[in-house]
Amino acid sequence: MPLAFPPRARLRKPREFQAVLKQGRRVQEKLLSAVVLAGTASEARLGLAISAKSVPLATGRNRIKRLARETFRARRAALPAADIVLQARAGAGAAASSELRAALDRLFDKVAGH
Repeated sequence: MPLAFPPRARLRKPREFQAVLKQGRRVQEKLLSAVVLAGTASEARLGLAISAKSVPLATGRNRIKRLARETFRARRAALPAADIVLQARAGAGAAASSELRAALDRLFDKVAGH
C-alpha cells in the first residue's frame, strides 16, 4: 500500500505544528508555501494549515487539502525525512486544480532538493 497516508505520516498535535512553524525553513510558490523542519522524524510527515483568512470558502480549503494529500502520498518516498507544514496563500482557493497540482509539484520538488 505505497499510496497510504497513515497517522505516522501526519503532523497531528499543535506542538508539532508550532515547532515546525517556529524553527523551520520556508519554501514558497505563488499559491502555496511550506515550512520544512528536517531531522525530526524518520520519514516525511505532512501537516496542513489552510486558513479561512487565505481561502475564505470551505470548499476551496477542502479542495486544496485533498490535492495536497494526494500529491504528498504520491511523492512521499522521494521526500527527505522532515516535517512539512503546508500553507495556502491568497488566491489559492480560486486557482484551477491543474494550477494547484503544478504548484504542489514545484513545492515538493523544492522540499526534496533542500
